[in-house]
Amino acid sequence: MNPSGQVAIVTGGGSGLGEATARALAAKGAKVALFDIGMERAEAVAKDIGGIAVKCDVSSAEGAEAAIAEVAEKLGTPRILVNCAGIAIAMKTTGKDGPHPLDFYRKIIEVNLIGTFNMIRLFAARAEQAEPLEGGERGIIVNTASVAAYDGQIGQAAYSSSKGGVVGMTLPVARDLARSGIRVMTIAPGIFRTPMLAGLPEDAQKSLGQQVPFPSRLGDPAEYGALACHIVENQMLNGEVIRLDGAIRMAPK
Repeated sequence: MNPSGQVAIVTGGGSGLGEATARALAAKGAKVALFDIGMERAEAVAKDIGGIAVKCDVSSAEGAEAAIAEVAEKLGTPRILVNCAGIAIAMKTTGKDGPHPLDFYRKIIEVNLIGTFNMIRLFAARAEQAEPLEGGERGIIVNTASVAAYDGQIGQAAYSSSKGGVVGMTLPVARDLARSGIRVMTIAPGIFRTPMLAGLPEDAQKSLGQQVPFPSRLGDPAEYGALACHIVENQMLNGEVIRLDGAIRMAPK
């Protein structure tokens, strides 16, 4: 799909991978809606790229439906969805304070996994009503997993579970939506220079980057955005997960 002139939704669009993707899509002529909880940053990015910012809790059925309806009213029917919204915690299954709190585990699943599926189902319901483009395509969905789906480290039981679920849904959802001309892909990034890592000392960031075989550095969010755009443009990419990680395989800790 040529993104020029198409309406795109990027969740978690106010920072990190989402911001980079929103900027990359806007540079290719897409009309971008940034979904986020923190509106100050999302509004600043939206203003910079000529898009709109919409407050949205991706795990809320009603909230996400209202947010997508707002996009449809202001920009038109969305045909591109990139799911970047997510949260992370580090906590062992058992520890000195007892077992992993179930509410923490549930929250990670609600945002990272249920939130991703929530956005997929609501976006697809609208996109499948649109007129088909070249090749019969109506929409493209790009999800964000993580190398933690495969190489979960100590303390990542909840996070790895949520991202493993995103990996696992990719093919069946692609098969579900194939009849409607909607593609589904997932990117599993490695260690990227996101706000989550930006708070670490520079030497700690450098040490993490040196764990990557090649290139031996942290990933740049713009590299994620570039891949997301290529997926949008390459119609044969469907039902697959792409690791974007410099060949890293995470150690236990």
